[in-house]
Amino acid sequence: MDKLDASTLRASLEELPHWQLEEGGLAIRRSLRFADFNQAFGFMTQVALHAERHDHHPEWFNVYNRVDVRLTTHDAGGVSGKDLALARHIDAVHAALTGGQP
Repeated sequence: MDKLDASTLRASLEELPHWQLEEGGLAIRRSLRFADFNQAFGFMTQVALHAERHDHHPEWFNVYNRVDVRLTTHDAGGVSGKDLALARHIDAVHAALTGGQP
């Protein structure tokens, strides 16, 4: 999987408004909130199972009801289509669990 060029990445992020491009363009980030730790952990479990099936894993950090996610494709040296696909999945799981709240 190849790293996305800057213009393709910017255009793609318009469809993912909650994601921010990391300085230098090497990754995208999002911080997600949940009702409580159980909901956050359930989210992480659903995403982990999906990530394992697609052999593309997030970098993440969890404290109580917050999950911070960083996506990059190390082999490509930056953001690839795999990261955008996983970001869309993460957004969908988050929306399903929180009733669509950002």
